[in-house]
Amino acid sequence: MQYDIKPGIKGLIFDLDGTLADTMPYHFKGWRKACQKFGADIDTAFLRKHTGTPGWIIADEIIKKYKLSGTVTIEQILAVKLIEFYKDQDRIKPIIPVVDIVKKYFGKLPMAVGTGGHREAVERTLEVTDLRKYFDIIITANDVDNFKPHPETFLKCAALMNIEPELVEVFEDGDLGIEAAKTAGMVATDVRPWYDSSW
Repeated sequence: MQYDIKPGIKGLIFDLDGTLADTMPYHFKGWRKACQKFGADIDTAFLRKHTGTPGWIIADEIIKKYKLSGTVTIEQILAVKLIEFYKDQDRIKPIIPVVDIVKKYFGKLPMAVGTGGHREAVERTLEVTDLRKYFDIIITANDVDNFKPHPETFLKCAALMNIEPELVEVFEDGDLGIEAAKTAGMVATDVRPWYDSSW
């Protein structure tokens, strides 16, 4: 697929999960196993609604939704989920149409990763998919106080790239991330039509 960035764009920001890397089936599997261990179950619609949300917030939403308060903590659910996710992490593949854009503009324009994922999981996914070498700027949930749909993640990326927000194009697969990019005054590009997500 040939894709040219929008006219006037000076910098690019990429979400990670479901945008650069096809991680979502493995995230869903991990969440589902963690939920089942504690007597709950989730469907893909629940996770899609929370795409781009940090794990501890998702865990808190699960506890509220299934009235698990007092029987399990955010940390317990998250710990099980991460263990399950890490079991499959080596199987993660890059999303080629998006990675092709990274390769096309690497060395020509500043690029950053802006994600709601945990720093450790993010770094490992970038290594597994051989994408780490393309990004000097990586903003994760550990680096911000406000999460998508708040624009802080993307605004931090833009500041570190030293580029005005309106000159940045953001590639996203989540409604929350697209909203965050638009709120930041950036150009938002939805990558979901570009590939077949199997989850």
